[in-house]
Amino acid sequence: MVFYHIPVLLKESIEFLAIKPDGIYLDATFGGGGHAGSILEHLGPDGRLLVFDLDTQSQNNLPNDKRISWIHSNFRFVHQVCRHRGIAGVDGILADLGVSWHQFDTPERGFSFRFDAPLDMRMNPSSSTTASLILEKYTQEDLASLFRRYGGLNNAGALAGALVTARSKKPIQTTEDLRIALQHFIPHTAEHKFLAKVYQALRIEVNDEMRSLEGLLNQSIPLLNPGGRLVVITYHSLEDRIVKHFIKESAAAGMLSAVNKKPVIPSEKEIRENTRARSAKLRAAKKEEDTVHA
Repeated sequence: MVFYHIPVLLKESIEFLAIKPDGIYLDATFGGGGHAGSILEHLGPDGRLLVFDLDTQSQNNLPNDKRISWIHSNFRFVHQVCRHRGIAGVDGILADLGVSWHQFDTPERGFSFRFDAPLDMRMNPSSSTTASLILEKYTQEDLASLFRRYGGLNNAGALAGALVTARSKKPIQTTEDLRIALQHFIPHTAEHKFLAKVYQALRIEVNDEMRSLEGLLNQSIPLLNPGGRLVVITYHSLEDRIVKHFIKESAAAGMLSAVNKKPVIPSEKEIRENTRARSAKLRAAKKEEDTVHA
């Protein structure tokens, strides 16, 4: 098995899921299977685990265990998938929203500016939308909007203008093409931070990540059994804000209650052992026992 990922906030995730041995659980982002493996350890012989992933390569990480089912689907369709499988409710949903080490460290996937590689960034390799296609087809206004909204870049308009000018001369198809097109905007003292924001914005757009997250959250309430748990690990403020507001609004409506008042963050020890965990935040909620849905 190829090294895939180190699970973030693993102990805390399992603790907040409060796993019932005979329960049904969803891992919305299977990846390397670290969280899923720990869930299986806490399940009894009658427990079930459904794992979702858009990346077909993650299927190679499946354990030989009849209690687990791998589903090639966007997690925004969890309710539909469960209904199709005759599952009326689940006892817990876990979503670790980070990009896997494997995806970051595989040059041809195009998730990292550390390599000169095609600008791909697709979680689902069979999807037709790539980062290079977005850079080719989007208007200057649309590019500026996505860099501002998903990257938090103050000079988003100027960046979009530079990209439109660059693509009129040569297609922007690789990470090096993108770097050259934006070279006059890259700060010498904060190159990594700047490029990380650019790549984050493109990746979110390629994979429609915000709408997918909203879809998962909205489906979690009707899908969870009374007392069921929702656990979400985010890696940037956009995701965390959506989860925070969803739990707050659902609590006000009497449907969910927050399990933790403040987000759980990795310990200094975990960050030393896995630097990519440093921006992680975990929020958890519990479905109220008397919540009823039509």
